Amino acid sequence: MDEFSYLSVLLSVILGLAVTQILKGFRGLLLSRARIRLYWPVIAWAALLLLICFQHWWATFGMRTRHDWTFLQFAIVLLNVIFIYMVAGLVFPDFFGEEVVDLRENFYAHRGWFFSLGCGAVVVSIAKEFVLDHRLPNTTNLVFQLIFAALRRNAAYRRTDAFGTLPQRIDCFWQRPFCSLHRCPLRSNALGVAGSSAAGVRLFS
Repeated sequence: MDEFSYLSVLLSVILGLAVTQILKGFRGLLLSRARIRLYWPVIAWAALLLLICFQHWWATFGMRTRHDWTFLQFAIVLLNVIFIYMVAGLVFPDFFGEEVVDLRENFYAHRGWFFSLGCGAVVVSIAKEFVLDHRLPNTTNLVFQLIFAALRRNAAYRRTDAFGTLPQRIDCFWQRPFCSLHRCPLRSNALGVAGSSAAGVRLFS
């Protein structure tokens, strides 16, 4: 077993738990649908976060060629995954009991932590590239990540339905890199990043 195979076990467990949180939320929607007041932005955020988890898993494969790991490098990669898990854990409420669950009310009750953790995930993602490769992300990647972080930071402090539509706006930023990723085989380029050799945008990864 090489270094990455060993270290990736813990990363995979946490990322798998994030996916489990989201899928468990969708399952809860189906099982408790009679007492749930739907709010579509929550569904959109959950779908987007599920996509982010899959993209992060895909992009992490690019680190398999790294062999000179330090604890700081592993810690920043681990912190990135922890932030993703925390955001995923807040998107849906618990569906225990028999009380009516209002998704909109729950969304705004936790919006501060939800968007702040999302903003933190982007900051950690930028820091991760600096710690691993001693450089900032490429310009396109950096600009999109900073825009994403700014939108989330702004949303954390404002209560308005306009911010419930953020998934729709974020999806516009997501479409280009995701399409680029799913068309190319799972391999590493010269920079050690899984996916296309063209510059792409990676959210949270």
